[in-house]
Amino acid sequence: MTPIKPTIIPRKEHSVSRKWISPNAVRVLYKLKEHGYYAYLVGGGVRDLLLGREPKDFDIATDATPNEVKKVFRNCRLIGRRFRLAHIHFHNDIVEVATFRSMVSDEPEVSEAAPAIGQATGPAGQEPFAQEEAAPPAVEVAAAPEAKTKPPSMLKTEGGMILRDNVFGTPEEDALRRDFTVNALFYSIADYSVIDYVGGMQDLRNGLIRIIGDPRVRFTEDPVRMVRAVRFAALLGFEIEAETYRAMLELKDQVALASPARMYEEVLKLFLSGEGEKTYQLLRKTGLFGVIFPQLDRWVDTEKDGFPHIWIGKALEWVDACVQAGRTVPPHILFGLMFGQYIEEKAEQHRSSGANALDAVTRAVSEALADQVQRVQIPKKISLTMRDMYWNQQRFEKREGRYPRFFLRRPGFGDAFEYLRFTSETTGEKKEIRAWWKEFIKSHPLAPGEEKEIQKLVEKKALPKRRRRRRGGRGRHEGQAPKPKPSQPH
Repeated sequence: MTPIKPTIIPRKEHSVSRKWISPNAVRVLYKLKEHGYYAYLVGGGVRDLLLGREPKDFDIATDATPNEVKKVFRNCRLIGRRFRLAHIHFHNDIVEVATFRSMVSDEPEVSEAAPAIGQATGPAGQEPFAQEEAAPPAVEVAAAPEAKTKPPSMLKTEGGMILRDNVFGTPEEDALRRDFTVNALFYSIADYSVIDYVGGMQDLRNGLIRIIGDPRVRFTEDPVRMVRAVRFAALLGFEIEAETYRAMLELKDQVALASPARMYEEVLKLFLSGEGEKTYQLLRKTGLFGVIFPQLDRWVDTEKDGFPHIWIGKALEWVDACVQAGRTVPPHILFGLMFGQYIEEKAEQHRSSGANALDAVTRAVSEALADQVQRVQIPKKISLTMRDMYWNQQRFEKREGRYPRFFLRRPGFGDAFEYLRFTSETTGEKKEIRAWWKEFIKSHPLAPGEEKEIQKLVEKKALPKRRRRRRGGRGRHEGQAPKPKPSQPH
């Protein structure tokens, strides 16, 4: 291939500073450099720093092979079979180091951390891409390393989807094989410059999610890239570039070919980012929601009282408010809220046919998730917890004698009460029941360990309604950077 001359953004023209990078990542970068290797901070970490966000992870790319990295760091462990990675272990941190990969072929990306929802890391009032510190003498970038000796190569299906790829390459090849232009920026520890092979800086300024290369080829190789495009667009407040978007509409059904286990992890990233409702709307717009959740999608389009169902959107607004308030939302609560009304309607059908309450709920959950696991592999432990959460709703009706205190101590009470809070605040039903149980919890002290957990339920305040933010993408002046979004806690 013809070498591509990268755009080099010197230190004075961008806002990435070592002070905002994990100290352990900085140590790894410098140590690789001291041993004669190229060492770049790569991917989402660079993107988030340029946007004034706090990265969740700091990943490093180098021309050192995994075995060479292991020789440099005693605290290193090698993982992976499809493509070997080096994990550098510190006391409470792991820094991932990858060897530059070749663009002989592409593979499904190793899951990149979603942008963190936390406080912005830059100084107060600092604009992205602003000057922050003087750069040292420049290092000649043209002397990029040659590709290392290549281990066994890639494996593709007849349809073009990548199954395995173990090929080492150069920085240029590594950038070209990444998913989106804004994720393909490198920060060099040698001269503190940002290296751009694919126009990522311009797309960052314009607020665009653009696939690298031919969208149809790249999405065929790894259909999950379409899901990732939606996630980044929703989370960053960006738009999906036109050609990329057209290819997504054309190829969306290929997402059904993705591993259900991998899709489970991707769905958690989609909906637990703090922008789940916005993500849901974009998934619906592109048709991807119907591919990932076919039964739920058909149910949403079924009108009730003359209107489409709005339950899922409300559920994800609730989850977003929890995440943005710093609360952890476990997967069974996420899926329990999303599937709630759909499963309750199925359970009511079984009760009308003569099934008892427990059997009705059990059958409804089983039917709802039986086909779903073909697309998203929801673990059985989670489906059982969801069943108990729905089943326990009827227990809130029993408020005589010793039963309330007995129920209060049962495993799963907290999950059931969370679901009751959501349904009562969303539908306006069962408010009196929720208020009674809230007072009961306050007036019945428990053992120290139990009291701590239950008290959390009492102290939770009604979550404020989310205000929709206006998108500032259109009307930006050419070359003007997007304003950094206020980050939320992880």
